[in-house]
Amino acid sequence: MTVPTIDQNVASVVQAAIEKHGRDRDAMIPVLSEINRVFGYVPREAIREVRKQLHDPARQVHIAESQLYTLTSFYDMLSTKPRGRHVIKFCENAPCHVVGGKAIWDGLREKLGLENGETTPDNKWTLVTTSCLGLCSVGPVVLIDDDMYGNVTPEQISEILERYE
Repeated sequence: MTVPTIDQNVASVVQAAIEKHGRDRDAMIPVLSEINRVFGYVPREAIREVRKQLHDPARQVHIAESQLYTLTSFYDMLSTKPRGRHVIKFCENAPCHVVGGKAIWDGLREKLGLENGETTPDNKWTLVTTSCLGLCSVGPVVLIDDDMYGNVTPEQISEILERYE
């Protein structure tokens, strides 16, 4: 993930995302996802700019900033605040919990010194819980960036984290 500074032209990032994904209401989540990929989160300035560029009463496209903020804060893959270079998503649903998920969650929190939604001071890690990742057969599951780890044991936590710069 490339993390440019927020000083990068937000309007041009939003415009590129809209050109790539379209100007309809159905494009809101892909557009927000693209912005999240570029900045590492969706800055408030970008939410305002998406609304400005997509809202078009002449085409019957009515979009409010509150709708965009709601989408950004609802979906786990999006964030309204900066995240670390590596995002650890831990499945907190029952199937993972039943097969030892609590020990993994406690181990991650202890190793990183983080609670849910927090980022390390060096901006290397962000730790978040998430709903089902669809990998119940290999729980407990940890997702780091795009890398999935299944059947994780507490003993594997340090080794897994050491794979990331």
